[in-house]
Amino acid sequence: MASSRISSFLLLAFVALILATAGPANAQLSVNFYATSAAMPVFFWIAAERSKRCQTQAQLEDIVVIAARDSVEALGGPVYSVPVGRRDATTANQNAANTQLPGFNENLDAITDKFTAKGFTQREMVALSGAHTVGQAQCFTFRDRIYGETNINATFQTTRQQSCPRTAGQGDGNLAPLDDSTPNTFDNAYFQGLINRRGLLHSDQVLFNGGATDSIVTTYSKDANTFSNDFANAMIKMGNLNPLTGTQGQVRLNCRSVN
Repeated sequence: MASSRISSFLLLAFVALILATAGPANAQLSVNFYATSAAMPVFFWIAAERSKRCQTQAQLEDIVVIAARDSVEALGGPVYSVPVGRRDATTANQNAANTQLPGFNENLDAITDKFTAKGFTQREMVALSGAHTVGQAQCFTFRDRIYGETNINATFQTTRQQSCPRTAGQGDGNLAPLDDSTPNTFDNAYFQGLINRRGLLHSDQVLFNGGATDSIVTTYSKDANTFSNDFANAMIKMGNLNPLTGTQGQVRLNCRSVN
């Protein structure tokens, strides 16, 4: 989820995609996201190279979607096609970012409601959550889980506590992998970790905690192909949420700001 502050450059492509498509009219949901993200130099370089070689300006929205797809494939995940032709937004909606994106401490019903509001089923929600098979999260996002929850593997809990102090403000930025089994590979190990109570975030483990999504997690944990297919379809659907096309929006001359 966006609130996890995932630090991997490759996974940030996912996060950027979620931020760019989860709000109304494809608004960029954080006012300063594109200007301040640590991965933005990568996107700027891609945009510059694309413009130089094709002799036309590149839409940042398309670059983000394509980068997300290629990152998945590079990490061993599914290969899928995405339509292009999106135009860039001219406004941002920070309130939407704060209220519409799932948070790392939210429960299953709240997360489900937010995905449902965007037209996703629970199965699609669980499939997209599988993006947490790669990337990392900061200590402050999982501190409450490793010190205050009981549905957690004891060995996993102890390991995470070694690098994430109990006291708020201490080690807040220390990183831990969202999938500690194969953190740099796109596979279904994330779901196997949930079954073994090794979900790093509260919002991860609620997907397998005696609720409505337990059976979906179990299916994905046993069948990597089903997960990959469902994930690819859900990513295509997410990338098509209210895109700006035709004369809507603009093609930014500078990725950091509107024209």
